[in-house]
Amino acid sequence: MARASAPAVFPWKYHVFLSFRGEDTRRGFTDHLYKQLEARGIKTFRDEPELERGTDINPELLKAIDQSRSAIIVLSTNFASSSWCLRELTHIVRCMEEKKRIFPIFYGVEPSDVRHQRGSFGEAFAEHEVNYQEHMEEVNEWRKSLERVANLAGWNSKDCR
Repeated sequence: MARASAPAVFPWKYHVFLSFRGEDTRRGFTDHLYKQLEARGIKTFRDEPELERGTDINPELLKAIDQSRSAIIVLSTNFASSSWCLRELTHIVRCMEEKKRIFPIFYGVEPSDVRHQRGSFGEAFAEHEVNYQEHMEEVNEWRKSLERVANLAGWNSKDCR
């Protein structure tokens, strides 16, 4: 008779899932943040540049979100222009919002612009509404996810050194 394995003491593979728009922050802020988290023993998942090739989100990425205890979302100027980032964000919100494990960083953007999808966020959604006319339900879910995250207490890069 096979023995049931004991439950893991720490069910999470990662302490943090780091979500960001690579072209905006990968070679600066996000690299620095990742290194600082890891140096403090905080096991952090971040995608690699080669993962974002098609429009569908990689199943491995969704699995990493599921296996993460919390998420840091770096909301930057071009974040909303990426359907990949928005799908990732929506999955994070589904998995983590209830347990209050989402920590937004507003990097070069105002939280109110994210919340109300103004500025670059408004421009991105105008494009999504054209490009995803057959998937407006998904676009509306992206909008709601951004609004939820923008309503959370987070950090604004203009307030930090």
